[in-house]
Amino acid sequence: MASFPRRVTLGRSGLSVGPLGVSGGYGVGAGAVLRAFDRGVNYLYHGSRRNPGMAAAIRQLVAAGHRAELVIVLQSYSRSAGLLERSLTRGLRQLGIETADVLLLGWYNRPPGDRLFERADRMRENGMFRHLAVSGHRRPAFVGHAADKRISIIHVRYNAAHTGAETDIFPHLPAEGRPGVVAYTATSWGALLKSRRMPPGEPPLRGRDCYRFVLSNPHFNVCMSGPRDDAQMDEALAALDGGPLSPEEDARIRRIGRWVHEHALFAR
Repeated sequence: MASFPRRVTLGRSGLSVGPLGVSGGYGVGAGAVLRAFDRGVNYLYHGSRRNPGMAAAIRQLVAAGHRAELVIVLQSYSRSAGLLERSLTRGLRQLGIETADVLLLGWYNRPPGDRLFERADRMRENGMFRHLAVSGHRRPAFVGHAADKRISIIHVRYNAAHTGAETDIFPHLPAEGRPGVVAYTATSWGALLKSRRMPPGEPPLRGRDCYRFVLSNPHFNVCMSGPRDDAQMDEALAALDGGPLSPEEDARIRRIGRWVHEHALFAR
């Protein structure tokens, strides 16, 4: 059985990353993040919920001489240029580093304003971060984000219950010089893992199934995981060994995803 590669290139950013990323915002401990790093996981997301587990793990890895191997992502939802810089400064100070590899502008369903871009350009010139990323929920907006060369990476919602990116985003990305593409909400906020959400007689998906579903899509470079504890971290790491889905597995997961979507309160 083929496994997923240990390293991929994150689009036009040129960053070398493992295909599984880890968000620290859900409470995962430092030990679990360190174990993930040993498995090749280096896309480490320290978002708006900057929990101590991820911070401690990054500080330990930096102290051990692994800074060059890490891709550290700091996020801000700020629409104010001044607050954006303050948010990044606080994050860098907490981690004990001078430069983030990625500054993620959170929840932009339309292009960021010129003042924000101007401040971001100045921050990058001053060495505060290397690459700019954008996340959002309105899929058509990513066509514009992808065309903007100031943006190196896009974070896209995608899972078996929300497959709209396959028609609304991927066919419209440039053939050359594509941004790095990162998926989030692989489990659809846990809905794909719950027995009560499944079609009659169908066992729920496991976390590894959801991550494999995303990583089997060649348009994605990285699939984010959001483990709460060691067990959930292990479940995410198991996806790396599982490798790409078989056609039968893909068909089953898509069937479950359609059911979850059709019987849920959220819209596609």
